[in-house]
Amino acid sequence: MFDSIDDVQTALAAERYICPRPLATVVFLALKLGRPLFLEGEAGTGKTEIAKALSAALGRRLIRLQCYEGLDAASAVYEWNFAEQMIAIRTAEATGGTDRNALKAELFTEEYLIERPLLQAMRPQPGGAPVLLIDEVDRTDAPFEAFLLEALSDFQVTIPELGTIKAPVPPIVILTSNRTREVHDALKRRCLYHWVDYPDFDRELDILNARAPEAAETLSREVVAFVQRLRTEDLFKKPGVAETIDWARCLLALDVIDLSPAVIADTLGAILKYQDDIQKIEGAKAKKILEDVRAAIPA
Repeated sequence: MFDSIDDVQTALAAERYICPRPLATVVFLALKLGRPLFLEGEAGTGKTEIAKALSAALGRRLIRLQCYEGLDAASAVYEWNFAEQMIAIRTAEATGGTDRNALKAELFTEEYLIERPLLQAMRPQPGGAPVLLIDEVDRTDAPFEAFLLEALSDFQVTIPELGTIKAPVPPIVILTSNRTREVHDALKRRCLYHWVDYPDFDRELDILNARAPEAAETLSREVVAFVQRLRTEDLFKKPGVAETIDWARCLLALDVIDLSPAVIADTLGAILKYQDDIQKIEGAKAKKILEDVRAAIPA
């Protein structure tokens, strides 16, 4: 798919994803070896975005399984269309004379099957194997992790009524975790692992320039430096790169040229999502941070 690590960086950059070399290396290896990629890190550091950028760069379909507490294998793989099955049953009863066994066999066919993300990822796709994003796997529980072990080892799923469905070509699998809990080692061992950290100033500035190119250089530098400083504060939820981009876009919508204490006070909700954090920063604290940022901002 890519001939080198540099090709990975170039292709992702074309999709406005600024990928550091260590991350590009593990992406290259995951593609080369056909291994799932496990990305762990704080929320908002770009773990989900890399799957989107990779699917766009490769011209592959992106299939996303958003994980949540209580997610089970059936919900992630398939469901039967009970409404359509009931209509078929009522129609058969109304016409009469339908053999019960024949009707049962007819009801549990692919015509009445609703494919969920994992089953979709096992199907052939136009353009090649899809990118399967299993997002926030740390929100699920141990039984679902155990199911994933088999699914990601053999790239197949079993539907009792239809049998085993195996992917002709394994999908490109990316799992993400915000580390709200530890994911079992057995699942991690089946993957290549990478910790996605907050970017340094230069890389975050590059990201912001790629995502909000219309922002003036001075404003972009102030925004990045201010957010980077916020991450050193004792906050319940530190702002991620996603919040940096959102804040810059909000400032652009307000025609802001540079930061001021008043503008920061009015727009803190774009970068901080908890009232306790906002109360810690607003007012004199925000003014002091802005002064420090302007004194220390890289030239």
